Amino acid sequence: LSMVGAALTLPGIAGFILTLGMAVDSNVITYERIKEEMALGESLHDAIEKGYSNALPAIIDGNITTLLIAAVLFFLGTGPIKGFAVTLSLGVVVTIITAVFVSKVLLRFVVKTFNLKKEQLFWKGVPKND
Repeated sequence: LSMVGAALTLPGIAGFILTLGMAVDSNVITYERIKEEMALGESLHDAIEKGYSNALPAIIDGNITTLLIAAVLFFLGTGPIKGFAVTLSLGVVVTIITAVFVSKVLLRFVVKTFNLKKEQLFWKGVPKND
């Protein structure tokens, strides 16, 4: 924020919190898609690849829509509204990068490093206690 000269005001903090919510939503969408692929019988590696590719359109759509609204707020708003728009825009750009690229690399790294198998994951659901 300091690089673009934006002050962190209450609307800026609100934009930051909204950005955190969108980042969590992107991860939830992705992991649910991976879970669906695993339920269809895909291997863990294939489920990760297909899950990310299936989640990408929804993530991009939601974030681009938010960027368009933030642009409208920035150009039509004044003072605190512009701060909200700047914070939200920066957060959305970072969210897109992390949701699409960084989290996929990290998930692949964890699966490979710990040699995780499909049967070891909690994504398959909570086991019933009989």
